[in-house]
Amino acid sequence: MLPIAAVIAGVLALLVGAYGAIKASSLQKIVAAQEEKIARVDAVESQVSSMQASVDKSARDISSLNRSTQDAFNTVAASLGNIQASITKLEEAAKRAPAPAAAAKKSGEPVVAGPGEYVIKAGDTGAKIARAQGFPLSDLQAVNPGIDWTKLHVGQKIKLPAK
Repeated sequence: MLPIAAVIAGVLALLVGAYGAIKASSLQKIVAAQEEKIARVDAVESQVSSMQASVDKSARDISSLNRSTQDAFNTVAASLGNIQASITKLEEAAKRAPAPAAAAKKSGEPVVAGPGEYVIKAGDTGAKIARAQGFPLSDLQAVNPGIDWTKLHVGQKIKLPAK
């Protein structure tokens, strides 16, 4: 009976071995498919690393652009501040200076000098006016500090010093 049991055990071992060989073959196919998937994952990982490097470079570029844009805005703001200050000074100077003959032209009436005033006529200079009114040019200039004596306008009013 022992030889029959040995034959049965041998046949069973042969069947188990054949089954194991079949399973090993199918496992090799699964492993080969998994290796292909792993290669794809490695390729994707490489692409992700490359894209991360691009994202990092883009972030640095954006940061640099942000700084340079802010610097440009600061420069423009300073220039605008200077321009605003200049405009304010010009507006204040225009308010202090008597209006040229534009006021008379708007109303259509000639400019009339009030008490202690003189209306500029063609050919007038500061020296001619001071001489005609009988006082020194320096007194005339002192009571009219905002007047540009080289650019007098016909119809412009100036103040006369008290006698």
